[in-house]
Amino acid sequence: MRPPPFPLTTSGDRTVYRATVSSISLLVFTAIAGCAAPPEELNLLLTRPTVERRFVVALQPPTKPAPINHIHAWQIKVTSPTGAPVSRAQIVVDGGMPQHGHGLPTRPLVTPMSVDGTYLLEGMKFSMTGWWEIKLAIQAPEGSDTVTFNTIVSTRPMVP
Repeated sequence: MRPPPFPLTTSGDRTVYRATVSSISLLVFTAIAGCAAPPEELNLLLTRPTVERRFVVALQPPTKPAPINHIHAWQIKVTSPTGAPVSRAQIVVDGGMPQHGHGLPTRPLVTPMSVDGTYLLEGMKFSMTGWWEIKLAIQAPEGSDTVTFNTIVSTRPMVP
């Protein structure tokens, strides 16, 4: 370790110096960790069964990749495992960036559309590029269940 740029004359000065170096090191480490690439095995499928397999849920983004810093809407299709549309579901949205430790910057709402089993997820916004989770909690006459989708928000178009 290099000597400090100024002489340390008391133990109090050394304590302040060590605390400053430790704080700066922690900030640098946190910044680097937040910029980490998403896990390689990340499942990016936009159709999947819910945790308890009560429903199959498909998400349709407005564009690929999803827009950054713009409010936008996604379409959600909820079916039974046999493919029957699930109507009268209440869907609550949560999510965020797991690697950054923050949630969605908006409070999206889900409303039913005119086609059975199809819902509109409005008020979505991704404030930066990277790995985002979209978590849906579904409550319907058929039961309650949850599902989490992963998406990578990028400034580059995704290759099909």
